[in-house]
Amino acid sequence: MTPGIDAAKRAGIAYTIHSYEHDKTAASYGEEAADKLGLSPARVFKTLLAQLDNRELVVAVVPVARQLNLKQLATALQARAAEMARPADAERATGYVVGGISPLGQKKRLRTVVDVSAREHATIYVSAGRRGLEIELAADDLVQLTQGLFAAIAR
Repeated sequence: MTPGIDAAKRAGIAYTIHSYEHDKTAASYGEEAADKLGLSPARVFKTLLAQLDNRELVVAVVPVARQLNLKQLATALQARAAEMARPADAERATGYVVGGISPLGQKKRLRTVVDVSAREHATIYVSAGRRGLEIELAADDLVQLTQGLFAAIAR
């Protein structure tokens, strides 16, 4: 169990856990998950941390085949600018290691934005809190659990 799985369990939402053997040489954790689980990259989402111009750390959840648009993320959160957070800051704030950061069960609750494309699927996959472990759930449940919002943040 991970804090992310525990959070889903406590909330009583429908979810499924999927695991695979993580390859330490994989260039992209998210694309590796899609490939090893035989999924469309459009349904597998990566969890990224960014820092707003006021130094606030925030979470962005975008499809693994796309990139985070920092300008759109800043706009969605009513900030002037955003930049990618340093990996050490991301790990410290979430309690997870890079490549296994889940949007669920983080050490500190951070504002979360999920790309609107998640709504195109009955369920999506996000990290469950460890490399090689994914949790499948409804995008609306993810937003509810993180107290997040949907916005167009991927390009």
